[in-house]
Amino acid sequence: MRASLALHLALFRRQKAQIARAVEGQSAAFRAYEARYRRRTSDYRQILSAHAVAQQVRAADVIYVGDYHTLPLAQETYLNLVEGVREAGRRVVLALECVEGRHQASVDAYLAGRLTERALLSRLGLGAGQSAWSGARSLLAYARRHRLRVVGIDRRAQGERSLELRDAYAAERIARALRSEDSPRVVVLVGQYHVAPCHLPAQVERALGEAHGLKGLVVYQNAEGVYWRLAREGKVGAAQAVELADGALCLLNASPVVCQQSFLDYLEAESGDAPLRERGAAERFREMAGLIGRLAGVPVGRWLDEAEVVTAADGDALERIQQRGRFTQGELVQLRRYILSRESYYIPRARTAYLASLSLNHAAEEAAHFVRHCAVGDAMEAPRRASDAFYARCVEEALGFFGSKLVNPRRVCVGAGEWALRFGQARGVERQIAAFVLAHKAAEVEVPDEAVKLLPLRKDRLFHGVSHALGYLLGDALYQGFEAGRIERSEVRALFRDPLEDPRATYFQWVRRLSA
Repeated sequence: MRASLALHLALFRRQKAQIARAVEGQSAAFRAYEARYRRRTSDYRQILSAHAVAQQVRAADVIYVGDYHTLPLAQETYLNLVEGVREAGRRVVLALECVEGRHQASVDAYLAGRLTERALLSRLGLGAGQSAWSGARSLLAYARRHRLRVVGIDRRAQGERSLELRDAYAAERIARALRSEDSPRVVVLVGQYHVAPCHLPAQVERALGEAHGLKGLVVYQNAEGVYWRLAREGKVGAAQAVELADGALCLLNASPVVCQQSFLDYLEAESGDAPLRERGAAERFREMAGLIGRLAGVPVGRWLDEAEVVTAADGDALERIQQRGRFTQGELVQLRRYILSRESYYIPRARTAYLASLSLNHAAEEAAHFVRHCAVGDAMEAPRRASDAFYARCVEEALGFFGSKLVNPRRVCVGAGEWALRFGQARGVERQIAAFVLAHKAAEVEVPDEAVKLLPLRKDRLFHGVSHALGYLLGDALYQGFEAGRIERSEVRALFRDPLEDPRATYFQWVRRLSA
């Protein structure tokens, strides 16, 4: 278990660095704000039962619930808490950060039935697609269904004092709701850092004034310090909630790695993509494998029961894969490298799909690889010389991307123009990958023998990066040809069943076929 924890921690640190690179311009004030939150959530006092949590929540007048905006489970947990206090009979007010106070009139109109959901989301700037506030729709729909008052508590602010100004604005609006004559219970949902007692709760105390007699409760979700402490003690599975030294609670419904991945998935989301629910990932994988299998003419039913789906949320991911197949030490090192690099992949020997993210596209791609394995069996892992292995991987990646397009036709492939831009703008390995892709594509139709000389066979990252890119380009062309009726279903079925005895010939045959 110690090795699993080390791998999970390593993945957490890598993703944390990746997020830090994506979110630029963090001010000194923000770093100090974050540090105060982390000091408050570095340890816990005791594990609590669900019953004890419910008792504390019902005893509070204002409950500050920490949100991870891109994690749907965070908003679902908030609504579960609301449901619990709503049953007590006292009026409940939802105070939501996902709604700016300036939009209060629009929210009121929506709740009163005078404004449609589409119009409201448009006014809130959320639109119909994914956003960082993907849970707003379900929160507002819940409030309308149960006739609950919603108070928008966010405002726009910039500069060093932006967090302080936002907290002060939210506090005034929360305090105003609490002062209502019928003394409602206010349940706040706001970003995790804000609910640290020294931040928003302290501002609400000041806004209410002395001797107000109202009781507040802070409820974090999946605070990293608490989670890793429990993980080191081997108590993660056993603890659903804990109490911290200052009396705040922390609910544990997802690992910090899953929280991070929800944000990275949001940043990397492709057209038509949608996040899978962690608990339903295996079921959706099987559905997609069945769909792709039917088109490919590959019966997968008897193999689906044996297929395993592992996600990054599984702290023992590597051990579970290892238990289902025999791997050399070098292969285990490579599997660990895949996990740390956030790459989804299908492992034929273990008949296991590892989903590095809960992206619909990635799951569909691995489902296509599973179908391919059902069609050709051990030939998928046949030992090959380096150049044959390169082209075999190109074809496998093409089938994976083709399968994902069957599930999500809106998925976009990085084309030659984008690769040219990357060559001009990227650095290091990414620029090298772009150079190899562009050179190979330029040569493969007219002078394929020259293209073969351009294979990066020695450097692992280049080998995988270039074959991955070329495979996607081929898979996208295959899908376009299939949709246009230029490629028959029988040809697709034959390709899925091709054992690739000569992968180089197969690759160039399809390149010529799709270029005609």
